[in-house]
Amino acid sequence: MSDSKDRFATRAIHAGQGADSATGATITPVYQTVTYTQDAIGENRGYEYSRTDNPTRHALEEALASLEGGRFGLAYGSGMAAIAGTMQLVKGGDHVVVADDLYGGSYRLFTEVLPQYGVRFSYADATRPEELAKAVEPTTRMVWIETPTNPMLRLVDVAACAEIARRQGALLVVDNTFATPLLQNPLALGAHVCVHSTTKYIGGHSDVLGGAVVVDDEEMAQKLRFTRNATGGIPGPWDAWLTLRGLKTLAVRMRQHQENAQRVAEFLLERPQVAAVHYPGLPDHPGHELARTQMHGFGGMVTVDLAGGEAAARVLCEGTRLFALGESLGGVESLIGYPWSMSHAAFPPEVKRAKGITEGTVRLSVGIEDAEDLCADLAQALGRT
Repeated sequence: MSDSKDRFATRAIHAGQGADSATGATITPVYQTVTYTQDAIGENRGYEYSRTDNPTRHALEEALASLEGGRFGLAYGSGMAAIAGTMQLVKGGDHVVVADDLYGGSYRLFTEVLPQYGVRFSYADATRPEELAKAVEPTTRMVWIETPTNPMLRLVDVAACAEIARRQGALLVVDNTFATPLLQNPLALGAHVCVHSTTKYIGGHSDVLGGAVVVDDEEMAQKLRFTRNATGGIPGPWDAWLTLRGLKTLAVRMRQHQENAQRVAEFLLERPQVAAVHYPGLPDHPGHELARTQMHGFGGMVTVDLAGGEAAARVLCEGTRLFALGESLGGVESLIGYPWSMSHAAFPPEVKRAKGITEGTVRLSVGIEDAEDLCADLAQALGRT
């Protein structure tokens, strides 16, 4: 068992992952079981039914909690399951203030599903905390932000948002998927809930769906566990095991992701076909100084606006050799995406444009291949635009 004072890379490998008590196995086993034989009625060895708990999933949850600096981790079957699970902390009649630059799946849930149950949402520019504060109402019970945002990589001041939520008696929820626990710890900055799509960097290999929620409050954790058990949005043991395996190499992978992303961003700045490069590691990025303050690195995502608009974006997306055109992000392989009709298709055109997403916007998930090969691939594809 890892000590809480151990550094990140050590905890990623050891936290919650001691030798198996039954066999001494060094690697956490896949407990591929639905039920557990009880010693007598009402007497068990800590587990009854795998929807409620499973040793493989429990190990993952302990590791995630340790890395995010919280006491309680909960694993879910997907990132959206984790987001939906978190939203069960509010009820009909409650109001939620949401950062207006956010993932399309979250927006779809907040606009098409949850209002049917009486939850109201307002959107504000969270990069300006004063605008977020203006959106707060007497019934506001939650503030929801992402930072860096998807896909425009804007930075939101977590501590400032936490103070706004505290004054209202509301919860601050931070989607920390892009930053990962290595680069940012929202709970330490005042957030109440940290959410991840573990499908992305934490899993890291594009082979398993998953989500996670980390909190520090025991009562909140109990409520989340109760509703998760009641609704059943859990990962299976194999999914938990794959995510746990990915977690072990998160530190080394993220260092390479961001080293490559910095190189790619600087390379793209020099290309005449590129109108703008959005990456927090660039000194002229509007959120660069905030990123230096609240993060431990700048991440592996780069977004660009192409001078040639939609036509150029389509040529680039379809012309790369190493950057695969596809949904998702955060895997070891590089991906290229077209937010207008892919990750952010749920947004109306006018809302996308207001967020800064245009038909010429392209999102890059920079992998851990050789950076010069990635730059060469982008160069040859941009040369066709």
